[in-house]
Amino acid sequence: MNAMTDDPELLSTLAAIPGASGTPERLGGLTNRVYRIGDTCLRLPGKGTEEYIDRRNEAVAAREAARAGVSPEVIHMDDATGVMATRFIEGAVTMSPESFRARPGSPGRAGAAFRKLHTSGAVFPFRFELFAMIDDYLSILATKDVALPDGYHDVVAEAGAVREALAAHPLPLAPCHCDPLCENFLDTGARMWIVDWEYSGMNDPMWDLGDLSVEGGFDADQDEEMLMAYFGGAPGAADRGRMVIYKAMCDLLWTLWGLIQLANENPADDFRAYADGRFARCRALMATADFGRHLDAVRHG
Repeated sequence: MNAMTDDPELLSTLAAIPGASGTPERLGGLTNRVYRIGDTCLRLPGKGTEEYIDRRNEAVAAREAARAGVSPEVIHMDDATGVMATRFIEGAVTMSPESFRARPGSPGRAGAAFRKLHTSGAVFPFRFELFAMIDDYLSILATKDVALPDGYHDVVAEAGAVREALAAHPLPLAPCHCDPLCENFLDTGARMWIVDWEYSGMNDPMWDLGDLSVEGGFDADQDEEMLMAYFGGAPGAADRGRMVIYKAMCDLLWTLWGLIQLANENPADDFRAYADGRFARCRALMATADFGRHLDAVRHG
């Protein structure tokens, strides 16, 4: 028995998972512990995640995404604890920013997977609403001893113009992943799978594309490949503008997420640097002339 299988929580969890047998292999995760056991992928939720994740919503979304053909089959889900097991995708590479640069066609495969999800007709129980979530995260942080980056509230106030532009011509809500870290994509070379539905909800579909672009550090060519695959051709100025706007807005939101991880003493990363870096990138993008041009395109539809 190795150190991983000495973990009492892991051992007791494995006993409840149908068909899970073999030696656990740790796969990673920023907030959760993820393991492969044979042809099963097991996720144990991280400390403090119950403060901001509704596991019942996640369970519905994970099963709906599997039915849509973009996510692995759900084998087991405990709504109370957040323990989840899915089918392991053999031969798939867990993506990273480097992988998205190195694997030909991968931004396009991600765009195609998003299109399949967004047009699936699935209905997720949660409404992912950016500005309400910012307020919720600020409320959580008000109870913790962690400082916001200087000027954070000023940028939230500036984002009022973004909110008005997006509301002027809203897109129909679609089932969205909402947290497209590169590591939540599994690429076989022929098909892209998406995993981890903790933050999923009905949302503006351009959020998913803008957020993946940020997480992957996409350059202009990668953005274009993703957009072309998603739309089946060149997007209009308003759709492109929404994607760019959401690049800034996802950084504004995930800055607060990083501070919650810092407050919860998550050891997976330097979350002070993570939060400060995301906020600086948000401010830098919002200060560009291009951002203003994209905002105008969205405002005028």
